[in-house]
Order: sequence, then C-alpha cells, then structure tokens
Amino acid sequence: MKRPFYNAIHSLFFNPRHFVAALLYRFGRWIPDRIYLRIIFWLETKETLDLTNPKTFNEKLQWLKLYNRKPEYTAMADKLAAKEIVKKRIGQKYIVPTLYVYDNVDEINWDILPNQFVIKTNHDSGGNGVVVCYDKTKFSIKNAMHKIKKSLRTNSFIVGREWPYKNIEKKVFVETYLTDDNNGGIKDYKFYCFDGKVKAMFICSDRATGHVKMDYFDENFKPLNITQGHQQNIIGDLQRPDKFYEMKMLAEALSIGIPHVRIDFYAVNGNVYFSEYTFFDSGGLAPFEPKEWNNILGEYIVLPEKYIEE
Repeated sequence: MKRPFYNAIHSLFFNPRHFVAALLYRFGRWIPDRIYLRIIFWLETKETLDLTNPKTFNEKLQWLKLYNRKPEYTAMADKLAAKEIVKKRIGQKYIVPTLYVYDNVDEINWDILPNQFVIKTNHDSGGNGVVVCYDKTKFSIKNAMHKIKKSLRTNSFIVGREWPYKNIEKKVFVETYLTDDNNGGIKDYKFYCFDGKVKAMFICSDRATGHVKMDYFDENFKPLNITQGHQQNIIGDLQRPDKFYEMKMLAEALSIGIPHVRIDFYAVNGNVYFSEYTFFDSGGLAPFEPKEWNNILGEYIVLPEKYIEE
C-alpha cells in the first residue's frame, strides 16, 4: 500500500537531501539549468559540480547536458524516431516491430491487441513509460492507462535537464512482446560508447521480479566490480552471450561522432534487437562504487566544442 504522506515525512527526517531533491524535481522548472544542475548534483552525489574543468563521468554528463545540444539528439532520444535512424544505419532486422502508434492512451483499441504486447511512451526515460502485458486475460487496462497517462505528463527535460528530451512530440506505441525461450526473462545489454568505441557495458536482468540486477563488464566481457546506486551484482551467474561481439560492433556503429551515449540491445532467441539510445546514464547523478570508476569512465569522454541550441 502506497503511503505518500508517510514516505514524505520519513524522507524529510531520515534523508533530507532526497526530500529536497524530490521537491526540486517536481517544482524546480523555473530554476535556470546551470543553477538547477549544480543543486541537484550536490544533493544526489554529495559533491560539488565543476563545470569549468569537469573530470569525472558524472560531471561531464552534466556539461554535455548544457553544452552539447545538437538537434539530431532529439530524434535519437525519441524511441519511435530512433527506430528509423537505426534501421537506416544497421538494418531492419534489428528493430522490434511496432504494432500501433497513438497520440494518447485513450485512442488505444484494446480489443485488437494480441495476448502479449508492450506499451511504451516515446519520450520518457527508464521504465517509467513502459507497460508489459504477459497475459491479456489477467491484464489491468485501468492500471496500464494510469501508468501511461502519468508518463505522458512527465517532462524528462524539466526533471533532469536532459536536452534531447525537450522537443520530442509525445506518442504512445505498442510493440511486439519479446521473450527468450532459452533462459526465461529477457535481459538488456547496455554498452557505454565513447565516439564509436565501447569501453564498458552492463547487463540488466530480473526486471520481471521487481529486483533488477546490473552486472558490469569491460569491452571484452571481463567482469568489473562496479555498483552504482542501488544496483546489485550477481557476477559469476552470467555467461557471455553468443551475440556479445555483434552487439558491441553495432553499438560502435551507432555511436560514432557522439562524445558519449549508451546503446542498449536485447538478445532474444539468437536475434539482436535495438532498444534505445541513452545519453545520460542515471542522469549522471548515481555515485559509483568504487569511486575510481567515475574518473576512469570520465577520462573516456572527450568534450566537444560547445553547441547550444535552445
């Protein structure tokens, strides 16, 4: 049972930084970007943001939010438009089929949807705008509509000042449901790319259980002892996927010319599918353990000339 008032009071007394950050995320839209990011960065990481001489991975992501605002990033961040970009660059076979596209959730004709499907919003980050139907006979349309409508009210640019999301025209779309017959739950393979070179990646698993695990590896699938925020490691339980080097090659092809972007894939039943472009992993606000990895990954980002497009 959700208890928002109790949770807010608990957060105020036991985690005041989180409480203030939550207020800013909700009500800080009028604060200028530079000031807003400095405050949020301090609240979330307990560190001072250096925008003059950024060195760490998280610092450089904040710099890129402010000073690498290229128009083409909008289409890449748009989960629908990105499919067209990826199709042209690496081929149709890597695209998860889109079944239907709507302007809002009220347009959905639930009767014509298959027994299993995935609904997404094209503009939101993380899993906030994603609803998975595993069995239509047990599916709650009411809950799905509530989640999607909440996502459509979200402005990812305002929350994290992630510029690529600012001008996305919001849509709702239905995708084919993917399932892996070999090992049950589908996994996400997320590659950290730096101007066309993969330097690290992590595997996101156990989403269906609600206890997501994330395991980090280098570019050759050597385990890395990294955690970030609440993430859990299960290193030793995962084998290198058969399609690892294919996904790595595709990630590098899709990231050429971009200082940093995370390219995400699924590998399902021997097939690889593109998932999304992510320009600001965890918003650049999740601390690394060990802390040295914040510096190591930061060294891979070569900051470009400033490009500001409002």
